[in-house]
Amino acid sequence: MGRLARSYALFVASFRVLRAHKALAWFPVLAGIAGLLVATAFLTPAFFTAHVGSGDVHPGVGTWVLLAAFYVASAFVTIFFNAALISQADVALRGDGGLPSVGAGLAAAGRRWPSLLGWAAITATVTLVMRTLEERLGFLGQLVSGLIGLAWQLTTYLVLPFVVLEGTGVRDGVKRSAELFRRTWGENVAGNAGIGLVGFVLGLVGYAVFLGAGFLLGGTATVFVCVGLAIVWTLLVAVFTTTLSGIYQTALYRYAADGVVPGEFASIDFAGAFRAR
Repeated sequence: MGRLARSYALFVASFRVLRAHKALAWFPVLAGIAGLLVATAFLTPAFFTAHVGSGDVHPGVGTWVLLAAFYVASAFVTIFFNAALISQADVALRGDGGLPSVGAGLAAAGRRWPSLLGWAAITATVTLVMRTLEERLGFLGQLVSGLIGLAWQLTTYLVLPFVVLEGTGVRDGVKRSAELFRRTWGENVAGNAGIGLVGFVLGLVGYAVFLGAGFLLGGTATVFVCVGLAIVWTLLVAVFTTTLSGIYQTALYRYAADGVVPGEFASIDFAGAFRAR
């Protein structure tokens, strides 16, 4: 099976799991809602603590503290709901008759909240460092940041499954994720590549259809409605691809950690996607 064919097969397998367990899609939705609440809670007071004068905004100490807290809180929200999704994707993939549920996922993530908070602080710090490099070094900073970001994503890809499914701490989770990355090589991101490509195509087609219809039909109101529909479509595609990515990440973890190809992925040549380095 070629790389593109395997990527597509992994996408299809993830989609079959989602189609059978639609409740999994609620976790990205809840993450989005919680993210908006966090942004409102931290950015609103951050704005009022800044000093505005002569058209310029000068952040005060309180502003920087609130912005730092916002970064960590935003990362925690994303990580928390991803952990909840992974816990229930694992239930769906085990094939023992268990049914995923939103409540069980939130409870599973809640039990690991100290580790998830620690991981959120680390990921927020890494993100800030990369953004600082981009701002201060221009194109070179973007290049270095991109390379660091890719290496970070690859070596820490399985941290969350280890934390939420095995109860390991952040340090052990990072260590084990890095060990699996060093020990195995191949298309460990093939599924996400396929999911990302499908998401990009769906988003592009949606925008083309809705915006094209708006301009063809004419009228200011019609254009605004079509733009709104395009935005809603983009959000739905984001929920769809995020859910599929969580399912694939869980399946990849089960294969990498246990050597077992779970559920809908059983017919796919995972061994061909993991070649020793």
